[in-house]
Amino acid sequence: MIETEVMVGEAMKLTCARDDLVAKLAVVSRAVSTRTAVQILAGILLRAEGGELHLAATDMELSLRTSLEAGVDEEGSVVVQGRTLVDIARLLPADEVQIEYRPEEGVVHIACGNYSSRLHTYAVEDFPRLPEVAAAPTFGVDADTLLATVSQVSKSASRDESRPVLTGILVRFEPESLVMAATDSYRLSVKETPLEGSQQELEAIIPARALTELGRVASGVGELDLGVHENQVVFRAGDVTLTTRRIDGQFPNYKQLLPETFERTVTLARNELLDVVRRVSVMAQRNSPLRMRFDEGELTVSAQTQDVGEAAETLSVEWTGEALEIGFNPEFLREGVESVTSDDLELNLISPLRPAVIKGETDDFRYLIMPIRLAG
Repeated sequence: MIETEVMVGEAMKLTCARDDLVAKLAVVSRAVSTRTAVQILAGILLRAEGGELHLAATDMELSLRTSLEAGVDEEGSVVVQGRTLVDIARLLPADEVQIEYRPEEGVVHIACGNYSSRLHTYAVEDFPRLPEVAAAPTFGVDADTLLATVSQVSKSASRDESRPVLTGILVRFEPESLVMAATDSYRLSVKETPLEGSQQELEAIIPARALTELGRVASGVGELDLGVHENQVVFRAGDVTLTTRRIDGQFPNYKQLLPETFERTVTLARNELLDVVRRVSVMAQRNSPLRMRFDEGELTVSAQTQDVGEAAETLSVEWTGEALEIGFNPEFLREGVESVTSDDLELNLISPLRPAVIKGETDDFRYLIMPIRLAG
């Protein structure tokens, strides 16, 4: 853990391995803010202490912390411009890097081989106080299981900040399963993953962006530690700690949104359908829908955009009786098909104006997608 209550004007001097520094900076820099007018949020906190260099960054929604071994001659701390430091470190020529902060000059000196530079600093006391993660009770969960579940539902989370609850993913740990749900009000993804052994029960709405970043920093980690402390959710993955705010609010009741019965169910080869959707979607521009027409023994996927062109492709399917044509947002349909992990999928239909549900060969993943009303 990094203490952020530090003395102002502490000198700092250390040496560390270039490759280690580059790798750790790549992790924490993902929390550096690129859109804010608050300069300190563009910085990375460096703290040399106890034979380690600790790194931290935050954009006030997400924070990342990690550390690396270092030869520390003087313990201290400083905040430097994050993107600039990352660019410098990545291009350094030799294996050993010397970093020295001289408070009287207000700059950090970086030396490596024949290279040297001076980097201006921010005031350490202005760096936000990070959550006290040591006080958070945590429990372990298999990293691959958690991250695979995130990857299946995260695309359905909203990017519209005007409805904060929908920008998050509902995460619920039940005694023997993990349930995640995400929706942007046009589609809904729900994944129920069995877990071995008894689990601590927990429910939280976690920003989708934080869970996506977790997938990047926790790749290859066997087990994650997860906990909730006050209004913060804490993840520990090896030597990386990620914290994010817990979203307040009432998540939509996804069980009530999923239809219980359907008029027709069509089984399709997942990869074949995905290829067709990708090809035909090229002609679905400027908010044009992707049309799916089911008729005797075949499915025709088509799209048309005025002044651009049109495309159509036909698949053989088991369909008899009255024809049905339904339209979807092409991107939403493609992402729903991509989220299925089995060889075949089921497309469950009610009518051209009612939601459809895509699921794999089992019921553990369901993707609800609202149709688009077709002209004519």
